[in-house]
Amino acid sequence: MNLLSIQSHVAYGHVGNASAVFPLQRLGVEVWAINTVQFSNHTGYGAWRGQVFDAAVIGELVEGITERGVLPRCDGVLSGYMGSADIGAAILDAVARVKAANRNAAYCCDPVIGDVGRGIFVRPGIPELMRDLAVPAADVITPNQFELELLSGRACAFLDDAIAACDALHARGPKVILVTSLNVAETPPDCIDLIASGPDGRFLVRTPRLAVSLNGAGDAIAALFFFHVQRTGSTAEAVSAAASSIYGVLERTEKAQSRELLLVEAQDEFVRPSRLFPASVI
Repeated sequence: MNLLSIQSHVAYGHVGNASAVFPLQRLGVEVWAINTVQFSNHTGYGAWRGQVFDAAVIGELVEGITERGVLPRCDGVLSGYMGSADIGAAILDAVARVKAANRNAAYCCDPVIGDVGRGIFVRPGIPELMRDLAVPAADVITPNQFELELLSGRACAFLDDAIAACDALHARGPKVILVTSLNVAETPPDCIDLIASGPDGRFLVRTPRLAVSLNGAGDAIAALFFFHVQRTGSTAEAVSAAASSIYGVLERTEKAQSRELLLVEAQDEFVRPSRLFPASVI
């Protein structure tokens, strides 16, 4: 499998492509990574160095890949945080070019906008770009609960609300939806839920809540879910595999009291999760 991943990148730690690429490679994927920014570390530290690349650079790199004659072999495009509307437009242009070369290629959009408790943390224009352009263009989306509510215009206090919100987004284009970090009335206090909705049904995975909140976990699970959807064609298998792997990494990270995801140390979790969380039909 060949995937084009267009995301941010950090030299130290694991967010964006620095979180998504290695797990995919460990699973045997050839990843063509294009970095939208290159920072020393993620911005959660409060200080960082580096630069944001111009949107034109993305187009130039995609053009270079096109010139190699390999776009027909690209099985999908993965995107995450979009630093500006111009970068978003360049990513969507790349998606269109890949799909023109390979009609079976899919686009997975992690619609990074904000989070519960933090609100919107992206630049002005990005929420509208996600809602009006990126989500309708995507085959797979991986919002968290805050993003699900914002994109669908529906509050999700109960599981049925989240299902209805997924249905509203399906009607706008995406065939498969993964909702991460879901905490609704039915979620036990010591657990966290993920739901996935696709052509084969709606599924829930419930894992114990860990005392960690780490940058980059969402980038990794989006990549893993996209891979497993493409590999198996099963929404249920994909959410189970992705959730199990991420739980294993987070558990190892929590025990080590690390501020960064231990992706390398816990890499076997991507191939053989130490604990499997099955998906139940909802």
